Amino acid sequence: MTLVGHEAAWREWDEALGGIRMHHAWLLAGKKGLGKMAFAMAAARKLVAEPGIPQPDGPHPDIIVLTNLPKDEKEERKRVEGKPYEAKRNIAVDQIRQMQSRLVTRPTLGTKRAIIIDPADDLEKGSANALLKSLEEPPTGTFFLLIAHRPARLLPTIRSRCRLLRFPALDDAAIGRLLAEKMPDSDPQTREAAIAAAAGSPGAALEFVAQDLGKLNALMQQIARNGDRDFSLRGQLAGEIGARPDRGRIAAVLDLARATIAAQANDAPPLALPTIADAHAEIVRLAAQVPTYNFDPGLLVMHIGGLLAGAAGASERTNV
Repeated sequence: MTLVGHEAAWREWDEALGGIRMHHAWLLAGKKGLGKMAFAMAAARKLVAEPGIPQPDGPHPDIIVLTNLPKDEKEERKRVEGKPYEAKRNIAVDQIRQMQSRLVTRPTLGTKRAIIIDPADDLEKGSANALLKSLEEPPTGTFFLLIAHRPARLLPTIRSRCRLLRFPALDDAAIGRLLAEKMPDSDPQTREAAIAAAAGSPGAALEFVAQDLGKLNALMQQIARNGDRDFSLRGQLAGEIGARPDRGRIAAVLDLARATIAAQANDAPPLALPTIADAHAEIVRLAAQVPTYNFDPGLLVMHIGGLLAGAAGASERTNV
């Protein structure tokens, strides 16, 4: 994930590093795709670096990263090869205990060690309780960075022991500059659609452009304006999404559908707003299932198209 923006978070982190006593646990909270993991890695390197001790260019022995494990051997091979992989839902208690077993030894290079947990809001109950013991009595020189997209899912006792570092959504101008820098060959119309679909998430915007969703955007806009009584546009949507889309593409498609439906509310008559709000809530619900649910692409397209067409139909009916 490209690191962009969040100057306030960097100021707070740097001031803490330069202070008398660094807090031992931090909660990095914000929606997905904002660069929290990239921030955590860069911040951890700042934390463990010490004068006169050379720092490795690659993985750092004093930075431990815990995340969801691949769900099976096939997905594990993808992880080893550096490819996106499908993960288990939760971070298991064994992962926390293995991490804790390393904390009884001294850091490898210096005097500090950083533990990054991403996503911390996917800790199993047993994992959360085990982690709590380390947060209550952290070994000297050990610091925790917990990344959470939904911090309310964490145990209150864990949240209370962490210093909160908020990651707000970025404004459209910042995301536009990022896209122009990272994807200069993309056309302006696609970048504009990516900014709208991203809703403040630079990661979602980059994924949108990478997935080349320009044609999908045009089709969704057409359904949102005119409906799709003969299902022909939904058939074209299915062709553009593909028979076997990966989870990244499904997430990007749902982001686009959410943005398209949200835009309908701007010009819709009041009586159509409840239908549009229900359609928007359904897209948000589907997006939350992307990490774990095995979508049937054809059924998903029909469902998305139906939500778009239903919202368009509601606007037409209230204008009669």
